[in-house]
Amino acid sequence: MNVISKRTLIKFYEQHTQAKSALEVWHSDARKSTWSSPTDIKQLYSSASFLSDNRVVFNIKGNDYRLIVHIDYPRKIVRVKFIGTHAQYDKINAKEI
Repeated sequence: MNVISKRTLIKFYEQHTQAKSALEVWHSDARKSTWSSPTDIKQLYSSASFLSDNRVVFNIKGNDYRLIVHIDYPRKIVRVKFIGTHAQYDKINAKEI
């Protein structure tokens, strides 16, 4: 998968250093994957949640952080839409961000 944009993840973990290794692992997993459906994601990330419009919520570092992405399965593109603490996630509408 082509992840757009890693820079968003880097900016986040520069501020939240304890998230760095977990986000790097997620990024590496996503880049190596060829997800064609939510089922493919569930095999690797059983706690992932699926929203409308092909959005996926990943729990990062034991659910300390939440990552929302939009996946274009046919084009193999993952777009980072949001990364934040659990408290920040609770304040947004994950279906609209």
